[in-house]
Amino acid sequence: MTTPTLDTPVERVAHAHVRDVALPGGGGTLALVTIDNGLDHTKPTTLGLGGLTEIQAALRTVRDRAAAGEIVAVGVTGKPYYLAAGADLRTMTALDDPEEARSIAHLGHETLRMLGEMAVPTFAYVNGAALGGGLEVALNCTYRTVASDVTALALPEAFLGLVPGWGGAYLLSQLVGVRTALEVILTRPLANNRMTRAAEAHSLGLMDAIFDPADFLERSLVWTADVLAGRTTVERREIEGADEWAAVVAGARRQLDQRLHGARQAPYRALDLVAAARDSDRDTAFAAEDDALTDLLMSDELRAGLYAFDLTSRKARKPAGAPDPSLARPVRTVGIVGAGLMAGQLAVLVARRLKVPVVMREVDDERAAAGLAGIRRLVEGQAAKGRISADEANRVLASISVSTDLQTLAGADLVIEAVTEVMSLKQRVFAELEDVVAPDAVLATNTSALSVTEMSAQLRHPERVVGIHFFNPVAQMPLIEVVRTQGSSDAAVATAFALAKTLGKTAVGVADRPGFVVNRLLLRMLAEVAAAVEGGTPVQVADAALRPLGLPMGSFALIQLVGLPVALHVLRSLHTDLGDRYPLSPGLERLAADGRRVVPEPDGAGAELDVDPGVQDAFEVPAGGTATALDGAGVLDAVLTGLTEEIGLMLTEGVVASPDQIDLCMVLGAGWPFHLGGITPYLDRTGYSQKVLGRRLLPDGVANVPTR
Repeated sequence: MTTPTLDTPVERVAHAHVRDVALPGGGGTLALVTIDNGLDHTKPTTLGLGGLTEIQAALRTVRDRAAAGEIVAVGVTGKPYYLAAGADLRTMTALDDPEEARSIAHLGHETLRMLGEMAVPTFAYVNGAALGGGLEVALNCTYRTVASDVTALALPEAFLGLVPGWGGAYLLSQLVGVRTALEVILTRPLANNRMTRAAEAHSLGLMDAIFDPADFLERSLVWTADVLAGRTTVERREIEGADEWAAVVAGARRQLDQRLHGARQAPYRALDLVAAARDSDRDTAFAAEDDALTDLLMSDELRAGLYAFDLTSRKARKPAGAPDPSLARPVRTVGIVGAGLMAGQLAVLVARRLKVPVVMREVDDERAAAGLAGIRRLVEGQAAKGRISADEANRVLASISVSTDLQTLAGADLVIEAVTEVMSLKQRVFAELEDVVAPDAVLATNTSALSVTEMSAQLRHPERVVGIHFFNPVAQMPLIEVVRTQGSSDAAVATAFALAKTLGKTAVGVADRPGFVVNRLLLRMLAEVAAAVEGGTPVQVADAALRPLGLPMGSFALIQLVGLPVALHVLRSLHTDLGDRYPLSPGLERLAADGRRVVPEPDGAGAELDVDPGVQDAFEVPAGGTATALDGAGVLDAVLTGLTEEIGLMLTEGVVASPDQIDLCMVLGAGWPFHLGGITPYLDRTGYSQKVLGRRLLPDGVANVPTR
């Protein structure tokens, strides 16, 4: 039994308010149930034990009235902006007893299925976000209408480490068939939790009618009366036959295996539920959902997923260690040194989000022209894809200029250097800038690994220098590492954090240590893999070794994505600064010298790219050396041991204030999956932190099921 403590989350109980509504045209009385937690729109309605109990009591009363013939229909809607945002996972993840978890799963089914088993038709009026259990409220109803401005409809459970467990897997499959069900239950959640908008939900068959939000409820009631009177008929699509259903499920399973390699439970459990949904009855299907939900509610995978979700949403809004925002300098013009690919992406993002002039400087007319042409292609490409309007594209292009004259940067309040990763070059750029820009202008570097302290050491005012490390591609990657030297002023650092916020990015403050967070850990991982290959491990074994982690791509695919010369440059830098923990790789150097790819060219089918076995010939055991080939488990052990050691050192050095900041960086900057919680929860639950460091990185019960 879970014992409440001062730290146990308190449920924001969802109340069920019932009122009778006379349907238009003398259509009879509808009992309208409004789900509302009584709080403003900043606190979404969620469904916990107390809320489900109250909703169930209201539905029992309504059910009795329906059986007695007092009402002709039941409607369900929510408070402004929300039907319901899903289960109250804050309270559910405090559970430490499987029987309590099962009771929650059963209560959800017992409550919501009443909507599908009334003596009268039931109607969900989806007036706002309906996520997880909120969408399952609607799916349990006979009919569904949606307001056209609703942008958040989803069954995101697989993204977090759960399954749609209150009828969603069965009911959606029965409603729209296996293809659409898998799109909503698996494909979209695993694509960074992609939401479905109202119009698309209507076209997919999730919703039966769509109305303007201005008079949404009124029009929904008219539609309800028409349906009840037979004036409107709702057509249901025919679901796939048994053979086609099985083939689609088999294809989805192959895709999961190719992408996840069995690293996550939840997507496979969800797929199993959909696979069985075609021929199951409601009782059998709901019992299977109860079993899956119970198991997953008690899993470390869910705890880690919710920990990562909380990090990247609630906690990310208040960056740890950020100075008082009022200290930030006003930024009315941004300067960028360089006009290459990365600089061009920065310029477009700044022009779009800050809506200020962006002045760029290149060393010669040819590079300036090429940079401006690249920016034009980027903006026109966004317009062609409908991401920005033609007017916005013109505004962005008009606000960006590229010149060879250093004086064009004189009026910038913030200047970001984005030149080649060569220390002497960056030092020279800063020295030139100091003689041009205003005394209170902030100077920033986009370096990915070099020392910001060394970069600014020769300046008269090094205190105004800060690192602002963007990740590539700039528009898509949500993380910025804000690098503070010991001499950086609060004003400079606050300006960097303010910039990140305005750009819609998540900023993490990091100390000026080699590689900062993301590159330091990724390169330690890649260095361990390369060292294994240098020692005689076949490249294919080493490349496949990390699959149990469920990372977004293999080690060699990551090297190819970053660019082998770039990866080697950072590796050499970290080897110089941090020593033999980052061994050099003669084999990778040979491949770079020969201009060879380490993975094949993409085939266009979207398949994961494995290492090209032909690159094995570049790796030779040194003369007089002894091959020490590892198997896959050995490579994985070396990587996890190395990452644990490095994280321990980073925390000792004060690179970040706490382990959760490392996790935030790895999720947002490296795309590490939620089921790992970033990295530290995984190292805790697999015992590596205890083995290597002699302690857990996170307190017991944070991102894991508490030890009983």
